[in-house]
Amino acid sequence: MLSGCGSSKPAYCTARSNLTNSIKGLTSLPQGGGVSGLQTQFKKIQSDATSVVNSAKGDFPNETAAIKSSVDGLSSALKSLPSNPSASQIAAIAPAATNVVNSVKSFSSATSSKCS
Repeated sequence: MLSGCGSSKPAYCTARSNLTNSIKGLTSLPQGGGVSGLQTQFKKIQSDATSVVNSAKGDFPNETAAIKSSVDGLSSALKSLPSNPSASQIAAIAPAATNVVNSVKSFSSATSSKCS
């Protein structure tokens, strides 16, 4: 094993950490930020997800494909929101957001031995 070699972590470990933090940022959006705040945070998630996929797809093709698919699904859901959505319209994107969270959790589990 590589005990004591913490600097030899794969590049996707940092990308994974950034993506996890971006997702956590969704829960701390300011009140009144509306759709634009959500879209701004999603752009960060999308960028971080792309970094994860690009850096880890060779080692974790299934997990990175799931991240890409779930982020694409959330992107479509967000694009369908009107500029002043109702609560039910916002609630309709929750399943897509949950898919992103679950795909990132699966990736984190799969990479935990490499990134811890």
